[in-house]
Amino acid sequence: MTPSNAAIYQSRASTPESLRALAGYLELALDEGESVVLMRVGTHVRSVYVGDPSGALEELTEHGVVAACQADEMLSLTRMGLNRITADDQQYRFMRSVRYIADRQAVVFTPM
Repeated sequence: MTPSNAAIYQSRASTPESLRALAGYLELALDEGESVVLMRVGTHVRSVYVGDPSGALEELTEHGVVAACQADEMLSLTRMGLNRITADDQQYRFMRSVRYIADRQAVVFTPM
């Protein structure tokens, strides 16, 4: 997290809902030994997939959608590269990266 985002996150009394959602998807990815892939679908929602981001879109397992504002908050509270977050007293460590899948930009969260 950047210093300003880290300060915002740490000053909150509870875990932001966006990080709770990300933590849930990270748990799925950990169980499957894969990554979480977040892709823009339209203006208001982002699709969430779990799988190997180096493969084809059809090889990823879709796990629903999140509101664009929630996805934007996930991105504002994390950064490219190595991240460590705490969601409801559980710590998560992951790499955030960007890649193109099916000619669309995707944000990839890979648990470590």
